[in-house]
Amino acid sequence: MTAAAQLVKPVSLELGGKSPLIVFEDVDLDKAAEWAIFGCFWTNGQICSATSRLIVHESIATEFLNRMVKWIKNIKISDPLEEGCRLGPVVSEGQYEKILKFVSNAKSEGATILTGGSRPEHLKKGFFVEPTIITDVTTSMQIWKEEVFGPVLCVKTFSTEEEAIDLANDTIYGLGAAVISNDLERCERVTKAFKAGIVWVNCSQPCFTQAPWGGIKRSGFGRELEEWGLDNYLSVKQVTQYISDEPWGWYQPPAKL
Repeated sequence: MTAAAQLVKPVSLELGGKSPLIVFEDVDLDKAAEWAIFGCFWTNGQICSATSRLIVHESIATEFLNRMVKWIKNIKISDPLEEGCRLGPVVSEGQYEKILKFVSNAKSEGATILTGGSRPEHLKKGFFVEPTIITDVTTSMQIWKEEVFGPVLCVKTFSTEEEAIDLANDTIYGLGAAVISNDLERCERVTKAFKAGIVWVNCSQPCFTQAPWGGIKRSGFGRELEEWGLDNYLSVKQVTQYISDEPWGWYQPPAKL
């Protein structure tokens, strides 16, 4: 954006995210657990819109996390070319070290590594990181605030809808957000309250070329995909044609000589 400003060129920016996923107490635990896992661990968490902050109702939190751990243990972590692989390596050694540093910092700040947080035991080579869930997280921790860009999910609980919304919007980013509940009226309220450019209801991450893609706040501006994506490359021109036979009449005509 700085470089473009020198030439007064417009830019469209799709940047980072730290997207929330709110799970209410009335959900099917297994369906919601799969969406929570997919929302954060799809593409090894290397996606800007990953719903990497799980905000789950306190009444179901323990059981829900237990279900998630069971699902995670069933994920095949392997060479991406192997049949059935659902989680491969991260993109580089530098990113691998960065992710492990995030996990280490979270632990040193007082969080709990519920599952994962290291290299899978059966893989001795490659930059593999286990799907990781971190609990006992506070809003002041790095893991809550910063984008990891890896398979790391941090968790907080809530008791009221208002608290859940406040936690969801407690971020400098505004790319994606998701809510899971059987109460569709509640989903609609939460959807409207989310400060994000992309919202999923009872799912996380399905993407379609027909829908606009982009965020607000430090997640950028402008939209990609469909007609909204084309708008970034167009400039509107105004053309006005005067069609009356009468003069404009703003000024008095000069006296005839």
